Amino acid sequence: MSSASEPPSDTIRMLIVEDDPEMGMGLEDFFELKGYDVERAEDGEKGLQQISSLPPYDVVLLDVMLPEKNGFEILREARKGGVDSPVIMLTVKGKEQDKLQGFELGADDYVTKPFSAEELEARVQAVLSRSEEAPEEDMDPFAFGDVEVDFEEHVARRSDGEEIQFTALEFDILRYFIRHQGRTVSRKQLLRDVWGISGDITTRTIDRHVASLRKKIERDPTAPKYIETVYGIGYKFTADSGSSGG
Repeated sequence: MSSASEPPSDTIRMLIVEDDPEMGMGLEDFFELKGYDVERAEDGEKGLQQISSLPPYDVVLLDVMLPEKNGFEILREARKGGVDSPVIMLTVKGKEQDKLQGFELGADDYVTKPFSAEELEARVQAVLSRSEEAPEEDMDPFAFGDVEVDFEEHVARRSDGEEIQFTALEFDILRYFIRHQGRTVSRKQLLRDVWGISGDITTRTIDRHVASLRKKIERDPTAPKYIETVYGIGYKFTADSGSSGG
């Protein structure tokens, strides 16, 4: 086992769903050397079977272009079936719409090929760190516009009772924005405090998650009222009628 950069707990169970044998075996060897317990699937049907099995995997590396069933279909069906394992999508697709689709379906991160194994490991450890952190202290319910967020119950609803479906990461981002409402939050802050990534890693992952979040809470995501973009820096959450409940 490599002594450099150990995974954040004793034995991390990882599933790699990748149809390229060279890529799949390379990733399997790399993460096994880091001390991970790795299983692999080479097509979509087997991948869905394995990702849905118990005990749940601690992290899943999921290729998009797969035979039998693509990664988006796997993720959609897995999330509908209650699978909450962190999922990092791997793909040669670099279009913004493809990435946004992955995040809307519940992906935790999205890595475009080619990538370095070291960068991928950093992403893996970031999502693991996030999923293992103790829950933040409870916050009172918070309302803005026609949305009310109940942090204790981990749900959000519109005034007409409609529930808003957030991924766990989207909920964490919204919580962070509300905690820091009225203040400009840099992308570096979000990477550090929500993703658990420090240093000079640059990524547009944040922007894609924010775009997905806007689609769910903004009446017009193209002209956002609550999550404003502060160009060149990051974002600012402003709730004109926001209030905390008792």
